[in-house]
Amino acid sequence: MGLFGKKSYPFASCMEGSLIELETVSDPVFAGKSMGEGFAYIPTVGKVMAPFDGEVVMVFKTKHAIGLIDKSGLEFLIHIGLDTVKLQGEGFKEHIAVGDKIKQGDLLMEFDMDLIKSKGYSLESCIILTNLYKRFSLITKGDVKFGQSDLFSIR
Repeated sequence: MGLFGKKSYPFASCMEGSLIELETVSDPVFAGKSMGEGFAYIPTVGKVMAPFDGEVVMVFKTKHAIGLIDKSGLEFLIHIGLDTVKLQGEGFKEHIAVGDKIKQGDLLMEFDMDLIKSKGYSLESCIILTNLYKRFSLITKGDVKFGQSDLFSIR
């Protein structure tokens, strides 16, 4: 347990790049937190890795978003890029399916960053905690590597 009851949540960075506050994302739906609390990445590597041991509960048919649940029942939406649903799966390669058990560090998805940018879409990728009813606090901002911990706390 950290200072003043803050404890970092056991979430290993699922992307590599710059970690930013959700409020700074250029999409008002995500920035306004109407989908839930969370944070975002500006990725520098076109991969999504499993942030914890858990289960895949959703893979959009357009492959731009993945739903995961951890062992405590907390649900996460990993949304790759903004408006990338319009790519209809182009530039995305999934390595998982609904119902798969995942281990931290497993490769979940690959995405073509150059293609996404060339089609005019933002790479800003949001991590949303869809069923969080506690206080969320971002601990880390800036450059992060795959597997890095101590990103946020929940209390």
